[in-house]
Amino acid sequence: MKVAFFETTGTPDVIRVGELPTPEPKAGEVRVRVGAASINPIDTYIRSGAAPMPLPKPAITGTDFAGIVDAIGPGATAFRVGDRVWGSNQGLLGRQGTCAEFVCVEERWAYPALEGVADEVFASVALVGITAHLGLFQRANLARGEVVFVNGGTGGVGSMVVQMAKAAGAKVICTAGSDEKAAIARQLGADWIVNYKTDDVAARVKEATGGAGVNVWYETLPPGDLDTTVELMAPRGRIVVMAGRAARPVLPNGPFYVKGLSLVGFAMFNMSADEQRKAADAIRNWIREGALQPLIGARFPLDRTAAAHQLQEENTLKKAGTLTGKIVILPGE
Repeated sequence: MKVAFFETTGTPDVIRVGELPTPEPKAGEVRVRVGAASINPIDTYIRSGAAPMPLPKPAITGTDFAGIVDAIGPGATAFRVGDRVWGSNQGLLGRQGTCAEFVCVEERWAYPALEGVADEVFASVALVGITAHLGLFQRANLARGEVVFVNGGTGGVGSMVVQMAKAAGAKVICTAGSDEKAAIARQLGADWIVNYKTDDVAARVKEATGGAGVNVWYETLPPGDLDTTVELMAPRGRIVVMAGRAARPVLPNGPFYVKGLSLVGFAMFNMSADEQRKAADAIRNWIREGALQPLIGARFPLDRTAAAHQLQEENTLKKAGTLTGKIVILPGE
């Protein structure tokens, strides 16, 4: 089968495209003919070595997938050959990745797809959607009528947070870096959009909440200034962090405990299969209802997976601003 793989960590040019043996599903696994995969920041961290993990050699890149089950391993009972499925959690913790014509997946990490919905939709919603849902509901217990703030309302996770929070009956404040991105965030349902390049973010958040504060602060960036965040929180608010491995922000202890705030963090790949499946079920229902749609910013054939990694890295690490939404890899093109 044709795959995008690397044998040593490093810059995007360590990725090669070539042939590897088509895998056979082991006990409890299904083999999926991949219709679409997607690239996430974690894929670039694993490939660069910034997020050390056990990796097969060679290691196929890619975390998310959507496609058709074409073989069933011993003891796997959740799916049949021909079923359309999607999921995440591949390409890490010793598992092979998804930028390939086929991937073998433990059935606990695979979810039924919807007929009539393209593979690229499920592939691009997988990691970012599950991450957004876990933060909002499993960690922060978002309730109807609360106010959510998220940095980057048109980013992969941020765009999911905006739509999910609105679907749950919350009000949403988000940041954007241009008028074009602000218009997209508004289409996604954001109630207030703050241009972080030109506006006083703190002043605009206070204005949006009428001084009452934010109930759930979903931080998609490495946190730097928790003083400002704590100042903008409502009593008993929850701050969610899920980025910034090297971040060491100072916590303003006094106002934090006087307000009764909570600070919660998580990494999606450390969450259980049951917790992630609850998120996947909600995602599928919202897609069916038309309440959730991923932003796709770029599509690449498998041959150009290294270029896809380069684009992701430029926007994640260098803040190039040249990507809105997700990067999709299409193995069949």
